[in-house]
Amino acid sequence: MTIIKAALLGYGTVGQGVYTALKTHRQQLKKLLGAEVEIAGVLIKDPNKKRDIDQDILITTEFEDILNIPGLQVIFEAIVGEEPGFTYLNRAIEKGIQVITANKVMFARYGKVLLQKGQKYGVSVGYEATTAGGVPIIRTLKQLLQVNKINRIQGIVNGTSNFILTEMRSRGISFDEALQLAQRNGYAEEDPTSDISGKDAFCKTMILSELAFGKQPIWSDVELEGITSITEEQVQQALQLNLRYKHVADIYQENGTIKASVKPIFVGESHPLFSVDGVDNAITVEASLLGRFTLTGPGAGKLPTASAMVEDLADIFTVKKRELQPSI
Repeated sequence: MTIIKAALLGYGTVGQGVYTALKTHRQQLKKLLGAEVEIAGVLIKDPNKKRDIDQDILITTEFEDILNIPGLQVIFEAIVGEEPGFTYLNRAIEKGIQVITANKVMFARYGKVLLQKGQKYGVSVGYEATTAGGVPIIRTLKQLLQVNKINRIQGIVNGTSNFILTEMRSRGISFDEALQLAQRNGYAEEDPTSDISGKDAFCKTMILSELAFGKQPIWSDVELEGITSITEEQVQQALQLNLRYKHVADIYQENGTIKASVKPIFVGESHPLFSVDGVDNAITVEASLLGRFTLTGPGAGKLPTASAMVEDLADIFTVKKRELQPSI
């Protein structure tokens, strides 16, 4: 049986999700790809932390050990921050290793560089997991962009903020209470700054802009506002008017210039994002031929993000399997 050797960079929430998904969906992948996906190595930060990883898998704190795995074909990168993730993926691409990332902070800044380098070295770069958890917006936009022109994208792309605003509205509680609830449920980190400040959604917005329009707005020109200033009273006043607060990313092109904002807005019941609650993400796209459509799905949690990364794996190696098949 053919083996596809894979390695994980990072074993936090997302890395654990990928590890679990590859094990639980082993047979589906084997049937689809005609090959066994084998996790050959895991890069970790703390060697003293106990982890539930099979004993025959290499566990290391050194990236060189990962690169030196004989026959390594694909790397899943789930590290936080621009570095060392960018450097690691650069080096992997240079060795001809396929790469799949969930690192939205890194990819917002360096995604174009990695994609261009991937083309140079004949390497695929999967990044579905960088934008909306389990919602397949990257794959959908790539399909649409064969003919359609994207006019505008609006979306709820941070499940933590959406959960907090939902709880404030439905329970009539304060921002602080809703944040604590999100943390207890595992939807918010101990330090939730990136989510509640809008920075996480900002990075995802830049990635979507690059794909949809081929460029990003000037970062300092983007109107960026989080949800920390929204009060319980404001949420309830909006509710009395049949309006809801949603933290929305908005990107469109105007006279050749990309305009973008990431901020809380009021939406009425006719808006496609009105009923998107809890940790769900949703993205509304306006396309030249198709018109307006909305994709909705889980935006937080290890398995939705892992799902996006494993689907990228399936896409990459399905294409490679097809390329290896003899033409009739």
